[in-house]
Amino acid sequence: MAKQQVLHCSFCGRRRDEVQILIAGQDGHICENCVEHAQDILKQEFPALSENKNSQTSNTKLVVRKPVEIKKFLDDYVIGQEDAKKVLAVAVYNHYKRLNQKAGNPSDVEIDKSNIIMVGETGTGKTLLAKSIARMLNVPFAIVDATVFTEAGYVGEDVESMLTRLLQTCNYDVAAAERGIVFIDEIDKIARRSDNPSITRDVSGEGVQQGLLKLLEGSEVLVPPQGGRKHPEQKLIKINTQNILFICGGAFDGIDKIISRRINTNAIGFNVNKDVHDNKLSNLIQFVNAVDMKAFGLIPELLGRLPVITYLNPLDATTLRSILTEPKNSLIKQFTRLFELEGISLLFEEEALDFMVEKALEFKLGARGLRSICESILTDAMFELPSQKVKSFVVTKEYASCKFNNSKLNMLKVAS
Repeated sequence: MAKQQVLHCSFCGRRRDEVQILIAGQDGHICENCVEHAQDILKQEFPALSENKNSQTSNTKLVVRKPVEIKKFLDDYVIGQEDAKKVLAVAVYNHYKRLNQKAGNPSDVEIDKSNIIMVGETGTGKTLLAKSIARMLNVPFAIVDATVFTEAGYVGEDVESMLTRLLQTCNYDVAAAERGIVFIDEIDKIARRSDNPSITRDVSGEGVQQGLLKLLEGSEVLVPPQGGRKHPEQKLIKINTQNILFICGGAFDGIDKIISRRINTNAIGFNVNKDVHDNKLSNLIQFVNAVDMKAFGLIPELLGRLPVITYLNPLDATTLRSILTEPKNSLIKQFTRLFELEGISLLFEEEALDFMVEKALEFKLGARGLRSICESILTDAMFELPSQKVKSFVVTKEYASCKFNNSKLNMLKVAS
């Protein structure tokens, strides 16, 4: 009986069981190691060829506007939050101005990047601001949730997998990903359990913060192409994070108590302006700084890599009313468009809009609460009207109040 022929690489001689893949040719085979070696030789012998190839596959031309233009663009999508818009516009403009700086001159001043951290209640527009910035710039953008990350070796995802999301948005173009933006949401959820460093493992808290340090600072990181955990047998992609802008956002629930202990919130004496004092108490987030976030549970090493700190104001009745109608993608415009697709003209009375704002303030869920309220009011209409021959529909305050009071959402509020 003839021996079965063992396949091997025609270049290096490795057998099939010694390599991950053998690519078959007409009279032989080649393994992945020899393919990579041949590619390195091509880069060394023909550098112009590799540069042309990278320039064709990478669409990394930056479209950067001045800070005033960036803020005007954000005004179309986000209502209020003037301070946060200005800080974001300046930080993004300076970051990409830094990238466009001509490198190679040793006498040039080396500009460090300025990562950003945004503090604000839920529903105030942190994620929307980051999405709007990425929409305007011609750069890859990824949103990741910090709650899924754990310390290396434990169930969950490695912190490097956030760069996998960035790679996927630009079709694994490393050159484009290295100039992108990563928005890390829920950064407050990885705060350590106590103010004292733990002698035991804090696998989803302080351990994750320590894992983020090298990413935020700027270093070469090995990234798993499919995300998740890294293991020895998979091929890893090397990414330099020095030019990646990181924007972190979190609600930091309870940080206002930490701020109130730090600043003077007692109105005592004849020279105290009560209006200014009441305004200070109503929005303590505006006084947030690194000291407060350290007391909340972020380690000093992480805060040192997030030098730009901004805040988002809580939404009042006037802002919520504007959010309903003014932005390009406002809720009223979205529902009006949904009814237009059925050939129905949808109109809201002013009193009905005021009623929605009033209920949104009661629930304290920010702009997201407005959508829940609109859905609860219009669900019956969206269910019944497509089957009826109706050309217009007007939402009155009486109709909105009746539907909302009978909804599960209102029952939840009463129960709480």
